[in-house]
Amino acid sequence: MTNDHGNHTATAAQANPSGERPVDQAFLDSVGKVLAVHLSYRSRAEQRGRTPKFPSYFMKATSSLAPSGSAVERPAGTELLAFEGEIALVIGTRARRVSPEAGWSHVGWVTASNDLGLYDIKYADKGSNVRSKSGDGFTPLGPALLPADAVDPQRLRIRTRVNGEVVQDATTEELLFEFGQIVADLSQQMTLLPGDVILTGTPAGSSVVVPGDVVEVQVDDIASGRTTGPLATTVVQGEAGFAAFGNPPRITDADRVDAYGTAEGAGVESEPTGRDVLTDEVRAKLLSVATATISGALRKRGLNNVAIEGLTATKGTRKVIGVARTLRYVPHREDLFKARGGGYNAQKQAMDSLKPGEILVMEARGEQGSATLGDILAMRSQVLGAEAIITDGAVRDLSAVEDADLPVFHHGAHPAVLGRKHVPWSVDETIACGGTTVQPGDVIVGDSDGILVIPPALVAELADEVVEQERRDSFVLEHVKQGHAIDGLFPMNKDWLAKYHAWVDAGADLGAL
Repeated sequence: MTNDHGNHTATAAQANPSGERPVDQAFLDSVGKVLAVHLSYRSRAEQRGRTPKFPSYFMKATSSLAPSGSAVERPAGTELLAFEGEIALVIGTRARRVSPEAGWSHVGWVTASNDLGLYDIKYADKGSNVRSKSGDGFTPLGPALLPADAVDPQRLRIRTRVNGEVVQDATTEELLFEFGQIVADLSQQMTLLPGDVILTGTPAGSSVVVPGDVVEVQVDDIASGRTTGPLATTVVQGEAGFAAFGNPPRITDADRVDAYGTAEGAGVESEPTGRDVLTDEVRAKLLSVATATISGALRKRGLNNVAIEGLTATKGTRKVIGVARTLRYVPHREDLFKARGGGYNAQKQAMDSLKPGEILVMEARGEQGSATLGDILAMRSQVLGAEAIITDGAVRDLSAVEDADLPVFHHGAHPAVLGRKHVPWSVDETIACGGTTVQPGDVIVGDSDGILVIPPALVAELADEVVEQERRDSFVLEHVKQGHAIDGLFPMNKDWLAKYHAWVDAGADLGAL
């Protein structure tokens, strides 16, 4: 509601910020706009495979608002109605171009929300979420409004139950963006008015619900013990579906995975990544054999262009094995470097996000006229537990990089930094490095003999095969040392194969040959 001067005034539900208030129909009718954050919890970002640098938003219709105890229809002919338990902020005082430090002070109340979405129609929204997120009853709120000045925004707990079972449980300590930042960011572009609602994102655990399911979302203040109580929503089957004069429901496997949260939950067979297949046992097998043996096994499968070539290893014969992360540089252009080269750019983001067992592979087009890595970023990668760094460009501070414990494969040294030849452009996309293609999740094996890229789907069977091949090569080499002729032994004929299998059955002891 507004006064004679056009300024929004508090509703009855907002009039007493010192105590909890119910989310009733009068409150819901007073809401001015509903804004929602796409990704804001670290667990959800990791599940989605991308961590945003800044928050992004969409809007929901106020007609989607509903109180606790209401029902939500799953339209006829659809199947992917998903819940998202969230903390909702209710603006208490007008906010326009406020600072992140001041943002929280403009929040009047906190409550529980369920950001329901219908993935069957999401494709037609082209990112707007208009129909997929704004169905009637798709934004339940409540049941109680907690006064913002009585809770700690950094110690709120969000829990979601489906049919009594806890499926989401997180605290605001894992938020990527604090509430004050979200309020401030939105206030740069629009005026936030008393009664506006901001849904602040969901943690991992969101999934699909079906008719008959009951979803309960609850927000608690850990310090004070205040609670919104459970926000209950029952899913019912709707009789009406989508008419032929609009976009019909449509589902892909990718939609199913997004709706259920994981490929396993969606019943979709996903392509394996290096993280899935590079077990301790497989890692040990690949480390036990020569790089040349692995190369031969790949060639037998028709993979003749999986070697990263022309690079020098700082750690010589020390073998590395890990899962590929990728970083791409594009040729330097002054305007692009100004926009994307400075500050916390793609290069720093990539090296700041490495995890143990990962290998950062850089595409630098073989350019030796400017460095792609220096001692500080190499040390940061080492501290984070990265397995290695591979670049088909140059490095600077080469002596310091060589002294570090992190293996680096490079294309020479150069004292200049990015701005001379490169713009750091993108992270975790398919790249070209040293003459071959590398995708995020590929398995990389390398030493001074060469660097190989192994498709994840082949890793397990390849590991078994190369161990056997290495054993055969050891058998042959030992007999060559003893003076046996190559003919018939390399490759082994029928007689030598019989001797080899007898040796294996006896324990494969080289000392016994």
